[in-house]
Amino acid sequence: MGSSAVVLSSVRTLVFHRLMGRIALWLGLCVQACSPPFQPESQGALNKTVLVHYMPWYAAKPTSDAWGWHWTMGRFDPERLDSAGRREIASHAYPLIGPYDSNDPHVLEYHVLLMKLAGIDGVVIDWYGTSTLHDYETIHRNTAHLIEYVKKAGLQFAICYEDRTVQNVAQERGIARQEAYRLAARDMEWLRDMWFGDAAYVRIDGRPILPVFGPIYFETAGEWEQILGGLSTRPLLYALPHLVESTRADGVFGWPPVDGGRSIRPDRWVEYLTNLYTMGGDSTEVMAVAFPGFHDVYETSYGHIDDRDGATFDETLAMATASASTLVQIATWNDHGEGTSIEPTVEFGYRYIEALQDALGKRAYAAEDLRLPEQLYTLRKRVAGVTALRGELERASEELFAGKLAQARRQLDYVARQLAKIDGTTN
Repeated sequence: MGSSAVVLSSVRTLVFHRLMGRIALWLGLCVQACSPPFQPESQGALNKTVLVHYMPWYAAKPTSDAWGWHWTMGRFDPERLDSAGRREIASHAYPLIGPYDSNDPHVLEYHVLLMKLAGIDGVVIDWYGTSTLHDYETIHRNTAHLIEYVKKAGLQFAICYEDRTVQNVAQERGIARQEAYRLAARDMEWLRDMWFGDAAYVRIDGRPILPVFGPIYFETAGEWEQILGGLSTRPLLYALPHLVESTRADGVFGWPPVDGGRSIRPDRWVEYLTNLYTMGGDSTEVMAVAFPGFHDVYETSYGHIDDRDGATFDETLAMATASASTLVQIATWNDHGEGTSIEPTVEFGYRYIEALQDALGKRAYAAEDLRLPEQLYTLRKRVAGVTALRGELERASEELFAGKLAQARRQLDYVARQLAKIDGTTN
């Protein structure tokens, strides 16, 4: 048996033991007389920081004036509805709450509460810098808005910098390479002044982490020395595996290993992850990765990784949690265009959130509690014109953020009953 097959076999063994743990947990919950109280810390919890990669780039009516590119990709029309009333969007899976706007406070509340109840520690936010080209300014605004909710929930955050934005600005405006370094350096200074020093920012040994997607534009150590050289506390730079050496990055992070439009078999991504987890050492931090698959909607596909009815996520997560890495990144929370999303969808329900809740070793709450944020979101949209009930939902929200799940459930059920009475009198 080859090394990849051995690793895959061991992963399947881990998944089997995790499944048995789920059954034991379910039996334990069934004999409890009441719902268990919410506790962020719980016995047997995994000793890792688990982060989820988040895309803050969606624009949708009526929050925004128009549907953004990430729902349309220039060829999908969200104004067109199918027989079930679902909009045509750039995704193979349909979000459980429908296509949304990344600046909608109710969406941010829903997402962050789901993360908290699933046991996720925080988010890595895909950030396009401070320039005003394309939709970068909107993404920056949405990132700041998301962070407010992340901190309210007691979660952590980090930034994944997209250096391709500097490349796009340079090409669009005819900027020389040296000026491009200064543009990137200004983004780093902004991060230093506004987010790196935040108590909720993810750090290792006192230094903020900074994954860069690629890097795509600045691929050498000398370039990053120019960009980061003005910071008194230099962040820990993380790069994709093939660029760690050229950038002399402090760390490496993994991603679904697609390329060339090909279908990637399980033994290939097992080999990729096995190699990733052997890159760690005295000078290189490794951020482990778990993913549900890869099924993009691009006109020219990057490739495909089968979700295997949830087994791909279970196995990549098992490898990540078994690795020596202290940081684990889920790729992703909501990249619907690439089909790597774990947020609840019509097709998959709460499959991935429940798997995370089980795998992270939490014992403070049950799968049924994960439905509370969706109930809150749905009721918020329904009571928009009922002033008295809006206040009731604010109380339910505060109770959820405080971990008072039993009180929040009673509050939400009360609002639902009141709405049913209103509907009964108006029909």
